[in-house]
Amino acid sequence: MSALRSVLSRVFLAAAFAAVATLVYAEDFPTRPVHVIVQTAAGSSLDALARLVNAQLSTIWRKEVIVVNQAGAGGLNAARAAAAAVPDGYTLFLAGGSVFVALPELHHNLPFDVNDFVPIGFIAEQPYAILTSKRLPIKSLAELIALSKKTPGGLDAVAGTIGGLQHLTAESFKQRSGADLNMIHYPGTEASLSDVISGRVPVMFQTLLPVAGVVASGDVKLLAVAAPKRLPNYPDLPTVTETLPGFTASGWSILVAPHGTPPSIVQKINADLRNALAQPELLNKFQELGNYTRSMTPRELADFVHRERQEWAPIVRQVASGAQ
Repeated sequence: MSALRSVLSRVFLAAAFAAVATLVYAEDFPTRPVHVIVQTAAGSSLDALARLVNAQLSTIWRKEVIVVNQAGAGGLNAARAAAAAVPDGYTLFLAGGSVFVALPELHHNLPFDVNDFVPIGFIAEQPYAILTSKRLPIKSLAELIALSKKTPGGLDAVAGTIGGLQHLTAESFKQRSGADLNMIHYPGTEASLSDVISGRVPVMFQTLLPVAGVVASGDVKLLAVAAPKRLPNYPDLPTVTETLPGFTASGWSILVAPHGTPPSIVQKINADLRNALAQPELLNKFQELGNYTRSMTPRELADFVHRERQEWAPIVRQVASGAQ
């Protein structure tokens, strides 16, 4: 019996020392540069957000926070790299919503499970707007829906890459409104925006940042934004829900870590991230870029992602079946 007590004592002591060591490690974190994987190329909207957030975290941590761009395959390349990283908090993943909403439905043999990523914190959401060529003879969302229905063959609409949240937003709007729209897919914003300006493709679903310049110049018409309420920096822009009650849709980005990252490290990063995102300077820059943040705990973030997956899953499956 004494031998058993001795063994148990050593086990308990080892566990206690490990717990203390982890807490100390979390308090000291980080002691070297942190790398943040981003699923888009340098210069993209998501990349711009990452660099703004990283600059704030670098100030808080007094350690460099480095963006690692892993573009391609709708976030698959970045997610694969993040899933394979050492789970010590020094490699994080700033992911777009499509990684969690679309990838699991569109790719059934992923080498990782998106549910294994450890949620850290919410970064921002980007409400989708509906805009049209100025050549289109309409002034409101209701007029757009009516025109699409009476146009033979419907109206073409830019809907981004297949399976992305931009595409899913367009498909959901089509279903809910009854608008007759043909989805036209582009790999990037520049070419698609050029076609909308020229009138070649009359309708576009897009977040506000990439189109802010052409909206200000009057080259396109901004009809509505799919936010729950009117945006503070676009007070005259109607929401989609004013025409189509209850319709909201946003792109979103979150910070996650590889499976196995210690909870104490996750909590430390979450606290520091929420501190960074509360800075007025950062909030103002976010708003200028058409981004709006929320403060979330890791548990709240996990619940948010679950709700988003449940909401979008039927649309994703419809898109997936149509692509086969």
